[in-house]
Amino acid sequence: MMRAELLEELLPAAARAWLADARREPLASAFPAAARKVGRERLSPAWTTDQAARALLLVGASATDILEVYRYGDAAEKLAVLHALSVPDLAEALQDQAVPIIEDAIRTNDRRLIAAALGPYATEHLPPHAFRQAVLKCVFADIPLAVVDGLPKRVDQELIRMMSDFATERSAAGRDLPADLEAYLTSPP
Repeated sequence: MMRAELLEELLPAAARAWLADARREPLASAFPAAARKVGRERLSPAWTTDQAARALLLVGASATDILEVYRYGDAAEKLAVLHALSVPDLAEALQDQAVPIIEDAIRTNDRRLIAAALGPYATEHLPPHAFRQAVLKCVFADIPLAVVDGLPKRVDQELIRMMSDFATERSAAGRDLPADLEAYLTSPP
């Protein structure tokens, strides 16, 4: 998790200058333009330039506006919104208002969106049933369970049962089990 001011410091000077101007524009027009204006270079293992600029545009935006840019965004824009939820400044302001975004991303078949949705925001705000379903979706989609923030702490008997049922079905079909699933089949919560 990275605070907004630290994220902004990662941006190159030209991207910071664009961001200063873009903050005066409507979010619905500035947000989609970010990649064209600042590029998609890798800033850190977790952030690209466009994702960071988009996240910073969202800090201070209303929940309604954030839901709208997610709803109408392309995959890269949705991914940026999901990454932005790991910025504490934004997550704290939204409280649980962005849960519909997380739920939507988990319902997709886009592995990048599913993985990005399961960050610290989901750990804190998804109810137990939804969190369990999200973890199982990762198993089905061959997404490493290591991407699920807070998983070891949120494992409960019901999740172990669900994973065990999945493992039984997969074994009966003669299919391999994901290696990271084994740890959750043998250890109690």
